[in-house]
Amino acid sequence: MSNQVIDLLQKLRQSAIKRGLQTFISYHEEDSFLMRFANSAISLNTNEHLISLDFIAFDGRKKVSYSMITDPSDFESMEKGLDTLAEMLPHAQALSYDPTFPVYEKDVLDERAFDPALAALTNEERLAYFNTLAEGLESDDVKLSGIFSSGTTTTAQISTANEHSQTFRSTDAQITAVLSSESLKWEVNAEQSAQKKSDLDAEGLHADLALLVKHYQEDQSVQLPVGKYTVVLGPAATAELINIMAYYGMTGGALMQGYSFLKEEDQGKHLFSEKINLLDDPRKVEIYAQNADSYGLERKPFPLIAEGRFQAFMWDQDSADEFGKTPTGHDVSHASLVMDGGEKSVATLKDLLEKDREEDLLYVPYIHYMNVVNPTQGMVTGSSRFGALFLKKDGSVQVPYNVRLTQKFSDFFGERVQWLSKEQVAYNVSSSYGRRNPTALKVPRFICVKEIEISHSNPSY
Repeated sequence: MSNQVIDLLQKLRQSAIKRGLQTFISYHEEDSFLMRFANSAISLNTNEHLISLDFIAFDGRKKVSYSMITDPSDFESMEKGLDTLAEMLPHAQALSYDPTFPVYEKDVLDERAFDPALAALTNEERLAYFNTLAEGLESDDVKLSGIFSSGTTTTAQISTANEHSQTFRSTDAQITAVLSSESLKWEVNAEQSAQKKSDLDAEGLHADLALLVKHYQEDQSVQLPVGKYTVVLGPAATAELINIMAYYGMTGGALMQGYSFLKEEDQGKHLFSEKINLLDDPRKVEIYAQNADSYGLERKPFPLIAEGRFQAFMWDQDSADEFGKTPTGHDVSHASLVMDGGEKSVATLKDLLEKDREEDLLYVPYIHYMNVVNPTQGMVTGSSRFGALFLKKDGSVQVPYNVRLTQKFSDFFGERVQWLSKEQVAYNVSSSYGRRNPTALKVPRFICVKEIEISHSNPSY
């Protein structure tokens, strides 16, 4: 596969050179499979194989791009794409800075995140996985829905500067299973991210779902009073918060464009809990890391927060060019963010429920429709959903109706942090729109934070 891709890129490179174009060529190929469930039945089972090309031509401070979905056997249409690029370039408005043209110093082939067994997963195996996770939990009232998305992604790059190229290949799976009551309107879910077939754990999802369904069917449902609570975040809530925080706060582009909640002088300052360590780590293949960025820079572990101190901003090449900074190897379609675990052993939801409690705890596994309220303050809002529990100090459990949280990142990850679980999990944040771009974070299974304010509390599900 990689040889065929490189051969195609070499041919396109020669075509660009013949046209006098200084060109960067990027290749994206996906084999995607999706099985969707609704009302305890398969509602959609589909797959697609797509190949896309991105051309970027440079001429001094001028830069234009052209993208196309193509058939690899139709080289003539690809050359027409280069012709279109050549027609566009003279009309481009010059940038205010000198953009860097990619020059690769060596060939790169990174297939660490590719697993042949996951790539070859069958529809029968996807269905068997869902049958296992839902076994004995469905009824006339409780219905199953969800998705099983999996696939292979191949990306590659070359430029007219020389013959060196880069190729990356990975496999991924993203599973979400939801059980909902048609009469009471509650919903609980369980999710999994996988990079290889052996990661798949339908039994683990079944255990979490069975526990949640039991509490939602048997325990008292309550409208919580607004106010401050000690909250335990699940991996979905934690990963989404970190992902948005890094995007809005920790990139050089966000800093210079004025919408980061961090300032340049904040580097080295103690802004978060000393328990918090956050790293962009290209060694972690379980979260689809790659060892070089699209400009050929070798990616190395990049600390963002170390023992509560903010370390540095991530600089992509274009932002670095524009603002006179040094790029940090972050021209990637996704970072590889890892938050270290803590010292408290809490591996499963069952473990959390069985722990002795010194106070009431609000368990929020998932923050629904999370949005940024004020990026310069680092303030986000969202509501609980899919399995929140109110764990009483006396050992009992109640089921809270959905609540709204509106807080700053520094509230979630600052001095209010009580503990982080020792155990970590990969959580998949891949989008189902656009090109396949497997994205996941590795985060503590649970994080406990005090004094998180509920600004609104629903009177029903």
